[in-house]
Amino acid sequence: MYTIAIELPFSAAHQLRFANGEMEPLHGHNWKVKIEVSKESLDSQGLVIDFEELKKTTQGIIQRLNYTFINEVPPFDKVNPSAENLAFHIYQELHRELKKEAVRIEKVTVWETEDAQATYIA
Repeated sequence: MYTIAIELPFSAAHQLRFANGEMEPLHGHNWKVKIEVSKESLDSQGLVIDFEELKKTTQGIIQRLNYTFINEVPPFDKVNPSAENLAFHIYQELHRELKKEAVRIEKVTVWETEDAQATYIA
């Protein structure tokens, strides 16, 4: 099994919704996303997937969140914009985009800050 990973940044604001209906104060983060994908065997070029292709595909997904108020971006207009939910959302979108590549998305990790992260493991 071969595994590769990329990391990409984005910046955005959000407000978590609490169970009692209140919201935390609006604030922003310089987020970071790490994508780990794997494949049983390498392609004819000796790659799992080209790093640039994986970066471009991932960038297309996170670009929809970059410099936004995440609470206004579907599905986060209804789903709480936690790091956990962001990781799952990015996984779902990436899974749709990479179906033809026959790679397995192992993990999507989202950092809100340098010392706070959430990971979705497929």
